[in-house]
Formats: sequence, structure tokens, C-alpha cells
Amino acid sequence: MDHIFRASRQWERIQNRYITEDAAVDLTNLKSDPRNFKLSLWDPTTNGVRYLKTLAYHLGMELSPAELARIRRTPNREIGDPTTVRCGGETLCMDYLQATYEVGFIEREIDLSGARILEIGAGYGRTCHMIMSNHDISGYCIVDLKNTLRLSKAYLRQVLDEPRFKLIDFIEVDSLQDDSLRSERFDLCINIHSMTEMSPETVRAYLDLINETCSAFYVKNPVGKYIDKSLDGYLQGQEAVEMALENGPLRQLLDIHDSQAVQAAVPAFIEGYRPGDAWDCVGDSRALPWSYLWQALYKNPRKPSDG
Repeated sequence: MDHIFRASRQWERIQNRYITEDAAVDLTNLKSDPRNFKLSLWDPTTNGVRYLKTLAYHLGMELSPAELARIRRTPNREIGDPTTVRCGGETLCMDYLQATYEVGFIEREIDLSGARILEIGAGYGRTCHMIMSNHDISGYCIVDLKNTLRLSKAYLRQVLDEPRFKLIDFIEVDSLQDDSLRSERFDLCINIHSMTEMSPETVRAYLDLINETCSAFYVKNPVGKYIDKSLDGYLQGQEAVEMALENGPLRQLLDIHDSQAVQAAVPAFIEGYRPGDAWDCVGDSRALPWSYLWQALYKNPRKPSDG
């Protein structure tokens, strides 16, 4: 029989639309336009979920036994319909991959058994959920904006059992006064990716509160600001970009995908989030998988802390 060698209908369409005769000899933007997205890559502008799942899958396959066990002990993670993958029979999402990294970093220096914890800006409550599912703590206090606080309260009410949920105090930012929480004592304060979105004055106010009331502080935030329209096309508008640039304690611009630029910004990060002069930074590292997020753990030598 005769063998037939010819393009499929799919590739005839690609040749006619993307890799035309003219386009085949023009190398301008070859690796970042539809030609390469048909030849070797998926277009990131239309395949964001595909890339998110790919990233989550690779992280999930590299989890240590302790990291995976932490996730498995955290129930009801399916609430809220997350974007998930399955690795080794376990359903995983990016949020709880982040949480196990965060809690693991904290556990290296802090004994969370019986701890009293303050979290400033808890999002919907993933880190609180994991800590309370893995440790018998004595109390957890969340300080946040009104609507976000309502969200974390609704979420944590569903994912935690009643005895654990009753250990949480929810405090609205607007109700805080200069003397609010000053008489309280916490073994640990947590801030994850929210101080970078606060005014510098507000960040300083929180750091002063941490200095007065806490024995340890875990922070995970960007090392600086960036301007890169290729990432999202400024979907929220130029005004949103300008507002982001004016917030946080670290407002220098850098290339967040340049490892040397990120590393050079680390000393300013460690100083910028130090609650007070006496506090010691006992550990810091890049916060996987993001190129520009850093994490640090500080201890206050004037106050006792387990670890």
C-alpha cells in the first residue's frame, strides 16, 4: 500500500494561521508569540490554570513526608472548590502547599504546643486552619479588615471542629485603639503577604504592637516592588498599580525574576520587618515557589519563647 505523508487538518490550520511563509523567516518575538506557543509552549495568557496545576503538581511530588503529613492532618480542604492536583493519592492545592511550608518553617524554631498566636491579616484562614489541625494551641487571635474577617470566620467555622473554633478571637482593625491588645501576650505573631499592602505608618504600628506583646514573629512578604506589565497586563488598571507601589515598608523597585536582585534586597527585608532593635532574626529563606517572596522568623530575647 502507498504511504501517505501529509499534515493533519490541525496542523494545516496552524500553518495557515500562525506559521505562515512570512512568519517562518521572521525571528522577531519568535519565542514569545503564537508561533512558539503552537510549537513548544502553552500560551500563558490563556493557560494560567494549566500552569498553576503544573506548578502545584511539581511541588506536591517534592513534598517531604513531614510536609505531606501536615497536609493530611488538615481536614476539609476541599471546601471552597480549590484548583487541585493529586500526588501520591492526596488531593493538593497551592494554598495548602503554601501553608505546610509556612508552618514547617515556624516549627523549626517555635514549639507550638500550648502556644497563643496572633495573626495579622489571615486571608480566608488557611494557615490558622493548618496550625490548629496540627497543634494543640491555647488560643488564636486574628486581626483583619471587616469583610475579610467575616470570610475567615465563615471558613474556619466550617473546616474546624467546635472546640478548636472557639479558641479563635476575631478582631476588626477598626476596633483597635492604641491600648488594644497591649496587655495581651502572644507566643507568636504571623503576617503573610499583607504588610506589603499596608501604609508604612500602619506597618510601623503593627510592628510596635508585636514588639510589646509577642515573643516571636514570622513574616512572609515580597522583598520589594516591581513593575512588569507582561505578568497580568495591569488588569486592575494603572491606579491599582500606583496604590500598590506606595504601600509596605519596602518600596524599592527590583527585577523580581533576577535571583541576584532578590538576594541583594534581603538585608533590607530583614531590617524592615524587625519589630524592634533587640529582636534576633533566627532564620530566613526564600518562600517557595515564588521568586520574590521572603520569609523570616524573629525572636524577642526579652520575652521567653519555646523553641
